[in-house]
Amino acid sequence: MASNSQLVDELEQYLAHLSVERALASNTVNAYRRDLQRYVDFLLAREKTSLAQVSEGDVAEFIPTLRTGKDGAAPLSASSAARCTVAVRGWHKFALLEGTVKDDVAREVRPPTQPKRLPKAIAIDDVQKLLDAAAVADNPIGQRDRAILELLYGTGARISELVSLDVDDISLEDKEFATVRLVGKGDKERLVPVGSYALAAVDAYLVRGRPALAAAGRGNAALFLNARGNRLSRQSAWSVISAAAERAGLKGTVSPHTLRHSFATHLLSGGADIRIVQELLGHASVTTTQVYTLVTAETLREVYAGAHPRASLKPGSAGD
Repeated sequence: MASNSQLVDELEQYLAHLSVERALASNTVNAYRRDLQRYVDFLLAREKTSLAQVSEGDVAEFIPTLRTGKDGAAPLSASSAARCTVAVRGWHKFALLEGTVKDDVAREVRPPTQPKRLPKAIAIDDVQKLLDAAAVADNPIGQRDRAILELLYGTGARISELVSLDVDDISLEDKEFATVRLVGKGDKERLVPVGSYALAAVDAYLVRGRPALAAAGRGNAALFLNARGNRLSRQSAWSVISAAAERAGLKGTVSPHTLRHSFATHLLSGGADIRIVQELLGHASVTTTQVYTLVTAETLREVYAGAHPRASLKPGSAGD
């Protein structure tokens, strides 16, 4: 049987290649060393003493342990596990190019699937608190801030879409069917209805707030202006939301996307068709929108578990 040192020697050759031939920084090489030493320990525990003895099955069984820790090492985050997988694949590819192995058994191996992150939505009552906290004073800035939050929540617009709006992009003449023209990813345009609350807030801002802000500038087509009469930046619009969330006493991070997520989640919870929500959000594929159905399904499960008398009773217990 070959010595354990053969596998270690092969690792050192690869690390030397990264350091000398690819000129990677020492910190990067050390990260590769840490990741690949874990792989070496896993292989040695299986009595694999060289990469030539490693099968695709060995690699495939190692990758999931990065997240579970079943190899005896600490579980890694999804990003760290992905980094380690890249290191393993890089080492096997190098070994093939060097002639150390006859086949790259790690070629088809992929990082562990990262758990799908559900969008964070806030409750309708918290949305109301946020909107109420937007306008701390009945002045141009306060009117603008209320209009910003009402429009974000009322249309599901991205923050980039909101700050890019010009006055001509919003049509308020027909109070029964006011719309806003949003330009999303890939310059794809969509018309989104503006609800009565957002309509009232934007109307008040256009009549009283915006003219006062525009007077400080040299003429600007932008819908939302800063105190100097220039187009409001994304950072400034973000700070409007953060400040309102803090005044409302909302816990956690409340971002522009929080309102977009809340818009979609509350629509679906209210019975809206997912295809309609897809169009309103400007998603190219309905599969992107489907993540919100997971949110509402989870909410339904929580409500059911807490409210239904037979949700948690076991068969044979009282009431069966």
